[in-house]
Amino acid sequence: MEPLHEPVYITVAFAQYGEAGKSDRGFDLKYSREENPTVRILEGELSTLECGRDALTFNSGMAAISCLYLSQLSAGKEVVLPMEAYGTTIQLAEELGKFGVRVKLAYPSAESLVEAIDEGTSLVLVETMTNPTLKVIDVPEVVKRAGEVGARVVVDNTFSPLVFRPLEVGADAVVHSLTKYIAGHNDVLGGAVILGSLDVSGLWQWRRMLGSIIQPVEAWLVLRGMKTLEVRFERQSRSALAVAEFLSEHPKVGAVHYPGLRDDPYHETARRLFERDLYGGVVSFEHADGRAEVLRFLRSLRKIFPSPSLGGVESIASYPAQSAAKVMPPERRRLLGITNGLIRLSLGLEDTDELIEDIDRALGGDGD
Repeated sequence: MEPLHEPVYITVAFAQYGEAGKSDRGFDLKYSREENPTVRILEGELSTLECGRDALTFNSGMAAISCLYLSQLSAGKEVVLPMEAYGTTIQLAEELGKFGVRVKLAYPSAESLVEAIDEGTSLVLVETMTNPTLKVIDVPEVVKRAGEVGARVVVDNTFSPLVFRPLEVGADAVVHSLTKYIAGHNDVLGGAVILGSLDVSGLWQWRRMLGSIIQPVEAWLVLRGMKTLEVRFERQSRSALAVAEFLSEHPKVGAVHYPGLRDDPYHETARRLFERDLYGGVVSFEHADGRAEVLRFLRSLRKIFPSPSLGGVESIASYPAQSAAKVMPPERRRLLGITNGLIRLSLGLEDTDELIEDIDRALGGDGD
């Protein structure tokens, strides 16, 4: 009898008669901190999604990045990051300075990153689209420059699954927060590194030593989410474009950041890189009246949930100045355009017209 869904192997240990059994890729299959069959099914699906050689999954996106750093960096090595990378990604890299790792931050553009990469660079970690201002990085240009100096390039592709495959343009690995679009239901934490030219064994050993493998039930939940990823992401992207077009005409709104808009400064780069004419489900915009009205807007929403997350089936609004960018130095926020009036929307699967109505009413200040 063949089941419809993948089994969940909720077990700590596996039988061992003398030598340990081996997983499909040759690692010991004796203890679920090291390998687990449900986890391996998920890793196979992620490898297929990103056209990778293999994948490792972790109990969060930051666990994935932690193991990546530890496997690739050591005293005297340099990592280059865009200054609008996820705050904890930057913070962790800077903490490694106590062990002799050097960190170089560059403005999130291909030109600035290319300029920052030199003979001393070992690792470059970029995000396809920055958070929260949605600058689109010309990844092939970064990859080309890194190749000239022998540096590795890892691309965080969390914002653009399905539409962009960094490994196909020469990146060495791809990182995902599985918590976001891939799992897609705001009910599970997870992270992944999908491998191109990077060797799996070193990263696997760090995951084993740190005990950061994703758990079987969580792996199954991510697999469940992946079954609807394509239809969810397309619907969310279409809703985001409609919301961005609405906001661009609203009198209470200043700048709108969304690469799907034809007048967005990153539209041409996104159009060249992304497939299917889809640009993701996140839109950011400036409330023209600043911080006090942003807080009023968040309190006034009825269908959209105020929260710092994104990528799920529920629409979410966040205030970057009080969440991810809160620890960022004020001068860096100003340079990047992360103002006190910036709001980030992650569009879910609700009716698009109802979402626009909710946003319009909240911008009008009709809430409590």
